[in-house]
Amino acid sequence: MDEMNMPKQKAAMVAHMDHVDYPASKQNLVEACNKMSGISDEDKKWFMENLPEGSYDNADDVKTALSM
Repeated sequence: MDEMNMPKQKAAMVAHMDHVDYPASKQNLVEACNKMSGISDEDKKWFMENLPEGSYDNADDVKTALSM
């Protein structure tokens, strides 16, 4: 993925994924992301558009799916 398309608040978003209850669906993860303060709407949209559908067992699965 092009670095220009990575979210500006990538570190905060990645850190938050460690606090989600797993297993989690894309919908669960998008909802968790949308509740985050300090993350721009642009970055939340990026997360929603780039996270593939599926079930994730842990934060590392999410990071891998997003090529982070």
